[in-house]
Amino acid sequence: METTSGITMYGAAWCSDCRRSKKFFDANQVSYTYIDSEQDLTAADKIVEISGKQTIPLIIFPDGTHLSEPTDQDLKAKLETLAIL
Repeated sequence: METTSGITMYGAAWCSDCRRSKKFFDANQVSYTYIDSEQDLTAADKIVEISGKQTIPLIIFPDGTHLSEPTDQDLKAKLETLAIL
């Protein structure tokens, strides 16, 4: 998916939280770049480098902050602070 919002999400197809976050973004028409941590061999290292742990989804925002395993409410609140929603 092409990005204009500057949001990057690391995830995996088997991850239910990742599917939920993708569904939230799609339902709210928020563009994002998705990186499949199972397909991208450098993704696992990048996730740990950014968050300090191996948890997905890891969502990075244009202000340089990130959320690990956020709820839909967490995503909504963050996107509102960035004036994306």
